Amino acid sequence: MKTVFKRPHALKDKHMHYCPGCTHGIVHRLIAEVIDELGIEGKTIGVASVGCSYNNYEYFNCDMAQAAHGRAPAVATGIKRVNPGNVVFTYQGDGDLASIGTAEIVHAAMRGEKITTIFINNAIYGMTSGQMAPTTLINQVTTTSPFGRKPELHGYPLKVSEMLATIEGAVFVERVSTHDIKNILNAKKAIKKAFQVQMANLGFSIVEVLSSCPTNWGMNPVKALAWIKENMIPYYPIGNLKGKDLEV
Repeated sequence: MKTVFKRPHALKDKHMHYCPGCTHGIVHRLIAEVIDELGIEGKTIGVASVGCSYNNYEYFNCDMAQAAHGRAPAVATGIKRVNPGNVVFTYQGDGDLASIGTAEIVHAAMRGEKITTIFINNAIYGMTSGQMAPTTLINQVTTTSPFGRKPELHGYPLKVSEMLATIEGAVFVERVSTHDIKNILNAKKAIKKAFQVQMANLGFSIVEVLSSCPTNWGMNPVKALAWIKENMIPYYPIGNLKGKDLEV
């Protein structure tokens, strides 16, 4: 019998710890498929930071390092500079990258570090019980904004990709989503190009992925996917922000 679908070799055969309906697992698979297709498993090094994905080093079949909260770009910078022939990526959530790690990601982009960042934006702190994140939407209810996010009190949601796209060293910036099959396939294309940009030594690349968090949003998985489309995408438009026409 012909095999038409199987687990990527770069993804370990291990039960994941993510909540039901969380789309972290989908993004893990996309990264693993890209690693397989590019034939780079033996020279890929991932950097896990702090958040729901803190232990994703248990899931990828490549070398992984653990970074302190928000410091994955700094760790990845050191790894890449010492091992320029390797493909180095960070996997970070919005509480990690857009809050405590804001300076790290901005300056990695500013320096044009030849690393790739996969940025998971679910508009909330997932692992630590659902607090408001820098990316939490206006009027979105969280454990620390029980009456919803108010701009006059909490400020506005941070558009990370738009900010990084203004930096010269960031050569590829794209925002994608996981709310349906079409967009999941587009997400894979963006992740693959981000890796190829690094392999071509062109500079810093980042893919922001709009992801669901049914547990902390207080929704079932189906409704959470619809919430991405109806609420997140209007504020965080999907598409390429920089580097669409790069030849890699």
